[in-house]
Amino acid sequence: MTDRDELLERALTLADEGDWQSSAELLREGLESFDDEAAVHCWLGVAERELGLDGVAYERFRRALALAPTDPYVLATVGSGLARFDDPDAEQALRTAALTAPHLAVTRLLYGAYLAREGYEEQALEELNAARELDPDDPQIAYELGAAFAMADRMDPAADALADAVRLDPEDGWTRVVFGLVLVEGERPDEGAGELVSGARLREDDVEAQLAAALASAAIGRDGTAYEMLERARIRAEEVDQAMVLAVEDRLDGGHQAAAAMLREDLGPNLLRRRLSERP
Repeated sequence: MTDRDELLERALTLADEGDWQSSAELLREGLESFDDEAAVHCWLGVAERELGLDGVAYERFRRALALAPTDPYVLATVGSGLARFDDPDAEQALRTAALTAPHLAVTRLLYGAYLAREGYEEQALEELNAARELDPDDPQIAYELGAAFAMADRMDPAADALADAVRLDPEDGWTRVVFGLVLVEGERPDEGAGELVSGARLREDDVEAQLAAALASAAIGRDGTAYEMLERARIRAEEVDQAMVLAVEDRLDGGHQAAAAMLREDLGPNLLRRRLSERP
């Protein structure tokens, strides 16, 4: 094992433990010896992105790509990192990774997720289905497949894939919220309300999730849960959220039909569209 490999192994172990700060510091120190190594810049970019240093992370990904990496893991990770910044070079990096390593689920996953968000529905589903065949137990693959179906307005298969994602990782609140919104959009309000409440409880600081759960609960007559979720949102709401909290409260006070209408016609579709476009 080379010193570079030892450095990356230590950094990735720290990342797996959630210690992104130590991982980033280790990789920054490593640049003194490995400034010409794309993998070091790539994983440092990942760590810095997790620390909220988006601008710095973007430059790391650009530097990694400029070093012409051939490792498909690095290419796919760099491409996915650049895609978050709408960099046009992301597509080539992701496509090259998928074409040169079609047997790796991660390359098909990241390329498929990119294609879905760029509007290439059929190509995205082809890549994501291939990824799922390679690794049927990966919750991220199931989530991205469900998201791709939802972006194509195919809510039944979207719900099936997202149900698998929830089964594989029941503690992922983001997935549960998106699943709940898809169920509501697919006219399955009782199931949707249950998933939205579960997701909102897992994501305590997610004000929008609390509000969606409040409306969904009220729409099916679960008034106690609806007002509980409203209060959860109110406690955590910042100034920019206050108007929405008051609007939801007004709908809850207006009765079940008023709450259902706001969820179906306003908050639900807008929230689903925005969350599908993001990369969790």
